[in-house]
Amino acid sequence: MGILEDKSNARLFYKYLSKVYDQINSFNWNEEMRAEALSWLEFGDDPTVLDVGCGTGFGTEGLLEHADDVHGLDQSIHQMEKAFEKFGKHDRVNFYRGDAERIPFRDDTFDVVWSSGSIEYWPNPVEGLRELRRVAKPGAQVLVVGPDYPHNPILQRVADAIMLFYDADEADRMFEAAGYEEFEHHIQQATPQSPRAITTVARVPGGEETDDETRSTVADADPSVPDAK
Repeated sequence: MGILEDKSNARLFYKYLSKVYDQINSFNWNEEMRAEALSWLEFGDDPTVLDVGCGTGFGTEGLLEHADDVHGLDQSIHQMEKAFEKFGKHDRVNFYRGDAERIPFRDDTFDVVWSSGSIEYWPNPVEGLRELRRVAKPGAQVLVVGPDYPHNPILQRVADAIMLFYDADEADRMFEAAGYEEFEHHIQQATPQSPRAITTVARVPGGEETDDETRSTVADADPSVPDAK
């Protein structure tokens, strides 16, 4: 397990990275890549969308182009404070401080679940992927962006020491173990010199329309976010 797959280490890391995150993020994950990933999703009418590991809100900003009911979840208050500056705490987006492996929403709640740049920090990625599936409605799409495993042996050793990097074969294993039956992987890259991202679009099993009486809502989750310490 890499050093940043420890949640306390990841929170400390983002306490400082949050100050410059938006400036350096475009080297790995830019607006063109985000737009391409969004084009692989089916939003439908009036979708309810969850951004897991929303950070400073870069992915959230793209989701707001397709949905009005958007919710952001992150464990780092320092990252979310940057998102509050963009969207307000409860204005355009409802934010929640929480854990991707214990998402505070009912089953079958969201039409789209998005997570970009977060899975690499999860100590138990399969459990996190199960949680994304759990809170998504049957037949909904789940999109996950993570770092593609490097080909260079030296970079592989560095990657293994830091956090989770994975290739398509490992993505297959994780998504299958998490209960997904239908998914596809895409490799994205900002420039030929940039690190590669692996973006998986998965379909939650069961495509039947959920009856209005049995639909879950996001009301069980408390949208209050604690102040930074």
